[in-house]
Amino acid sequence: MKRSASAVWKGGLKDGHGSVSTETGVLREAGYGFNSRFESGPGTNPEELLGAAHAGCFSMALALALEQAGHKAERIETRAAVSLDKDGDGFAISAIALTCRARVPGLSADQFKELAEATKTGCPVSKALRPPISLDAALE
Repeated sequence: MKRSASAVWKGGLKDGHGSVSTETGVLREAGYGFNSRFESGPGTNPEELLGAAHAGCFSMALALALEQAGHKAERIETRAAVSLDKDGDGFAISAIALTCRARVPGLSADQFKELAEATKTGCPVSKALRPPISLDAALE
């Protein structure tokens, strides 16, 4: 299975602009630029998209882990905060903080923490990333 996305950039770093699109068409020429990445301008940015991918992957992988343990989640909400920091002359993604809140009937907090921790390192997007990934997971 392969999935793809594309990006087009026009111009210099600060005065340029770009767009990203996904194979499925969910994103179609979504704009991004210096302002949306390093300031608070309109548009998306790579870190936000990476966070969305990681949060989505983690939530699905946790649903699988819960089902395999005999529990079905009513709701799983995950937020991924991706940190982009100065690194020498450039920038680097230095950390990702996952925050997950879930409603899972009949599951203890200890069982949930154990499954969430295993999912943190086991979901495919986590496996693809190298920065430290923290997790704050709790049942509601």
